[in-house]
Amino acid sequence: MRIQQYVKKGSFYKAVVEDGSDIIFVVDFTGLIHYHNSSVHETLGYRSNTLVGKNFFDYILPSAAQDIKRQLKKSQKRAYSENVEFQFLCKDLSYRFLEFNAINLKHKEGLEGFILDCRDIAQRKENEAELVRLQKAKEQFLANMSHEIRTPINGIVGMANLLGQNPSPEERDTYLSAIKHSAENLTVIINDILDLAAIESGKLRFEKIGFNLRDLLPSLINTFTYQAREKRIDVEYFIDDSLNKILLGDPVRLNQILINLISNAVKFTHTGSIKVSCNAERELKGMCWVRIEVIDTGVGIPEEKLNTIFESFSQADASVTRKYGGTGLGLTIVKQLVELQKGSISVRSQEHVGSTFTVLIPYAVGKPSSISLSLPKNAKALKKAKASQLSVLLVEDNDINRLYAKSILKNWNCDTDTAENGLVAIEKIKNQEYDVVLMDIQMPVMDGYETTKAIRMMDPPQRNVPILALTANATKVDVERCMASGMNDYLPKPFTPDDLYRKLFKDLKITTKDKPKKKTDSTNKLYNLDYLRSVSGDNEEFIREMVLTFTQTIPPILEEMKTALHNEDWKQLARMAHQIKPSFTLMGLTSMRGNIVFIEENSKNGTRLEELPWTVLDFIRTCQALLPELANEALPA
Repeated sequence: MRIQQYVKKGSFYKAVVEDGSDIIFVVDFTGLIHYHNSSVHETLGYRSNTLVGKNFFDYILPSAAQDIKRQLKKSQKRAYSENVEFQFLCKDLSYRFLEFNAINLKHKEGLEGFILDCRDIAQRKENEAELVRLQKAKEQFLANMSHEIRTPINGIVGMANLLGQNPSPEERDTYLSAIKHSAENLTVIINDILDLAAIESGKLRFEKIGFNLRDLLPSLINTFTYQAREKRIDVEYFIDDSLNKILLGDPVRLNQILINLISNAVKFTHTGSIKVSCNAERELKGMCWVRIEVIDTGVGIPEEKLNTIFESFSQADASVTRKYGGTGLGLTIVKQLVELQKGSISVRSQEHVGSTFTVLIPYAVGKPSSISLSLPKNAKALKKAKASQLSVLLVEDNDINRLYAKSILKNWNCDTDTAENGLVAIEKIKNQEYDVVLMDIQMPVMDGYETTKAIRMMDPPQRNVPILALTANATKVDVERCMASGMNDYLPKPFTPDDLYRKLFKDLKITTKDKPKKKTDSTNKLYNLDYLRSVSGDNEEFIREMVLTFTQTIPPILEEMKTALHNEDWKQLARMAHQIKPSFTLMGLTSMRGNIVFIEENSKNGTRLEELPWTVLDFIRTCQALLPELANEALPA
């Protein structure tokens, strides 16, 4: 009863219309305003009734006024119109984005007018504009990445082709130097992307070791001497005497911050100088706030761009990227690295005058004994001693990557086994206990995720083996997927020997364990003749005949598979795989059967064709290496 009285009295009118958050206008068909509620004051700045008697269209953004008139003209024929966007002139002379729904009073009351229920959509429009801006920045970044990555790759491929044309020793050295330079440029670009991924995934770790800026900064400045001399600019540095002390933190990350800032200064400075100034901002309770300024006389940054200069995929503008190159991630990474160390970074800049980047990071003050000699003179010998006899299974499908990782492990005197896909890896792990498994992710037959899950389902001790992902994919999603599958850690490609050593022995703390030797005899071979022995009652003559038949019939089929692959005759390739599949079961070649099934199924269905050539060629190489060993089984005892 009380609600009915509330409605009859019209009390809801004051609550909903007069005091509501929506802006309400009542206008006639000519646009004359007959009423507006108090929300006009809150949102647009006009006091009560000050717009009554004015024309609604006079307050619309002039460039859009005719369009709004046309839309309201059409609305005269409809009972209701909705979601009409417009910009309305505020009291402070700015224009604000609104959106109205129009109720046609002609249809209800016979009156030639509208009730316009307007909502403030300024924030929504700002969000939409920001999304468009970020999308354009990201598109520009991807286009830039394509150029930045292709340029060094083109250099590497071009120089490698020239090396194959019997160059003179001098030319050879020149080509190798160019390849190395291009590879280093490519590594910088990729590392920027990987660093950002590591930061976003929360996997970036900071050291807390002793260092002195007087040791770190001079050698860092020296790395820019050649570039600066080439551009005829001076690079100077100053370290206040108050900073002649041991600081506890991560000197490698500080180095990375300064390299980014100084390289940017060198890149954008054409005349004048660059100065790096280090001071103690304040010192309190064993903490020292280090203030580092990188000051240049370069091209400067437009004022309107200063707010976005630290964002991902952002540089001052697209022309900067085209002219100077770079990923557009350097300053983003710097800001993240500084803030993760509870520091701050700011920038002051004036176009055609120069820029000053200021970094403030707090460090604990240590003692001389805190200084860490991270790479002593006998570091190589220490690595060999620590890694010696470490039993490693390297699971990697790429020949070059496998050779690179295996060479590193060989230099450390590791006992290294290799597997070209997950299925082979599982067979090897069944027969031997390893200290660690280095696991590639993207492989044919069985990828790294599936392989890891299968290993974790084995019986101890095999299922407990530490697994380190070696992955070219290091986004937050990829890292989380590695961990979810059961891996212990990941190392992004490309990696250096120091990266691998640090990950194995510092992060994972891998040690050599006493374990059983590899199983001998047939269990250490790809083939197993137990099935033939059981069906023949251990008849050696029968077994030799079957093995001889296999070794004689398989080579021609392998040649036919090569031809089919060359001609991209997938149906023929599927028939060949199907034909030899039973023979591999008879010979106990179970680890290779997975490859045959992969070849047969995908050739038949026309799927995963980009992986087929490598899988077929790898299968053929394995068979050709296996056949002589298997042929020995056919020799009389």
